[in-house]
This record gives sequence, C-alpha cells and structure tokens, in this order.
Amino acid sequence: MADIARLVELIEPEATALGFELVRVKMMPSEAGDGGEALQIMAEDPATGQLVIDQCAALSRRVSDLIDELEEQGEVLIPGAYHLEVSSPGIDRPLTREKDFANWAGHETRIVMAKGWEDERKGSRAYKGTLTGLGQLDDAPAAGIEMKDGSVTYLPLDQIHSAKLVLTDALIAATRPLDTSGADEIVEEEKADD
Repeated sequence: MADIARLVELIEPEATALGFELVRVKMMPSEAGDGGEALQIMAEDPATGQLVIDQCAALSRRVSDLIDELEEQGEVLIPGAYHLEVSSPGIDRPLTREKDFANWAGHETRIVMAKGWEDERKGSRAYKGTLTGLGQLDDAPAAGIEMKDGSVTYLPLDQIHSAKLVLTDALIAATRPLDTSGADEIVEEEKADD
C-alpha cells in the first residue's frame, strides 16, 4: 500500500515550485477498468482556484520524473502498476484543508464522517447542509454545518472521511472564472472546399 504521507511530502514541493497549492493526494481504483490503481493529485492555482490543462501537464511531468528517479534509486513509493492523474478540484470540490472549510462557508456541503463516528443523531455519519465555516469542538478544529432544522453541528476535522461542496447555482456564481483575456482575439478561419 502506498504511503500517502510520504507522497504528499514529495509532491507538495513540486506543486509549490510551479506556484500551485496541493488540495489532495489519494490512491483510488483506476477508472481505466483494469483493476489497477490511480494516484490522484488535485491542485489549484491560488489566483483562479483551478488548473488548466497545461498546468496539470506541467505538474504531472514533474511528479512523474520525481517518482521515476526515486524508484530508480530503490525507493518503492507505489507498489504495483498505477496511473497518475493530475486534476483541478472542480467546482464541487473536495474540502480537505482547514482553509477550505473557512473559504467556502455559506455553501451547501456534504460531509461523511469516519467509520465509528457517532453523535446525538443516532449514529449518523453523513451530513448535508450549509457550511458555516471553521470552529472548535473540544479544542480541536471542526467544520460547522447548518442543518435543515437550523441547528449547527460541529464535526471534528480529524474524524471527517470526506467532505465535498454540492453543485448549486450559488456555488457556480461564486466560483471565479479562468482568465479569458485574449478570447476576443480568437480568429476563426473558414476552410476552403477541396
């Protein structure tokens, strides 16, 4: 099994060198349907909150070269075959860092707690509501989520299995578009019939 902490330790400086912030590093089943695994790297350009294809490719090359170099030196980072996937977090992004819970307050989110998590809601592990931001629960960072009944529940970040924004019109309106400068200069050429 891959050591995610070691992979983050290696990948984060590569992302930072390109001016990006690492959002998530995760091993997951490959979408290729071959039974293999994928090393998924999500990163963002702080200026846009997204990555464009060229930025994904640049980070992919750097990480791939680094992993190849370390494996040639004998360090096995990911046992077995795997695919490398580098992407932008997207509009309905995962919330993985403390600042994500603060920055996306006011938007609808879905949070699933780790196995074994129980609270006064009869063992519920899944919560859907409006993110109220970052707070404290027993002196530890916690995500606040306003439920449909208006109550606010605080969920400890270290017990969150996954958290993701829910795609809504308000979220789409709040996301910053990528730089479109120069788009008005695109010239379409008609191809002559042969």
